[in-house]
Amino acid sequence: MTILDLLAQGTVLLCDGATGTELQNRGLAQGEPPERLLLDDPDLVLSLHRDYIIAGADIIETNTFGANRGRLAHYGLQDRVTELCVKAAELARQAAEESPRRVWVAGSIGPTGEILEPLGPLSPQAAYDDFAEAALALEQGGADVLFIETMMAQDEAAIAVRAARENTRLPVAATMSFEKGKAGLRTPWGVDPATAVQILSEAGAHILGANCGRGFDDMVEIIAEMRPLTERPLLAQANAGLPQWIDGRNVYPDTPESIVPDAIRLLEIGVNILGGCCGTGPPHIRKMRKLVDQFNEEKQS
Repeated sequence: MTILDLLAQGTVLLCDGATGTELQNRGLAQGEPPERLLLDDPDLVLSLHRDYIIAGADIIETNTFGANRGRLAHYGLQDRVTELCVKAAELARQAAEESPRRVWVAGSIGPTGEILEPLGPLSPQAAYDDFAEAALALEQGGADVLFIETMMAQDEAAIAVRAARENTRLPVAATMSFEKGKAGLRTPWGVDPATAVQILSEAGAHILGANCGRGFDDMVEIIAEMRPLTERPLLAQANAGLPQWIDGRNVYPDTPESIVPDAIRLLEIGVNILGGCCGTGPPHIRKMRKLVDQFNEEKQS
């Protein structure tokens, strides 16, 4: 059974929480790429996966959000994309297989960090190749599904989905990041939720949705706007609010208890995969596990 089969049965799945901010809480230095830990301290990454599984996550994401040539070039790791993605997927797979219940491994793929031509230096073909390289390596390492996330520009999002679909056999989820301004909910490149549904669907994403952003309250509005526009599964992974810089680090205000009303609302609206993004950790996932279990049980009764 694939993850799409399970979602088609109506089961709501729970994803894990943040990777980068949680690794920073556990010792990753500010400014260091989380992917370096795959080489220097893989046990720390493995322990994070295990903690999310213990908290109740059905899906754990690989530590590869920034594992592409453009981002890793800043740290001299641009030629190790495949190695890092394979290693990350293998670590997540190890943690998943230690669990007595089924846990799915999602290969995380973030944006390139560069701007596409003609406004920037990155050619569409180079972007496609970067995304394909990561997707292939994540599949090789044992990922069950690919999560293309925190996309902001529609062209880059579409290229990433096509690269994943055309070069792997894995289901592909794609999410964009929105913030509310005077024009409503938009990505920094001006994409609204309705347009996101259209472009991600046309590119071939099996699962659509949103991640990151300003918090769970905005996420409720985003998913409420998307739900009537598609029958595909929807994924929601919100930040734990807007961070504040306190004592040299970002502190996110939303506690596991404070997100409960919005998490319940997301389930009622029709989200199919619920999880967390920046600032969320195992305690948030543990709280959402109870909500998801209750919701699934009520649907079956």
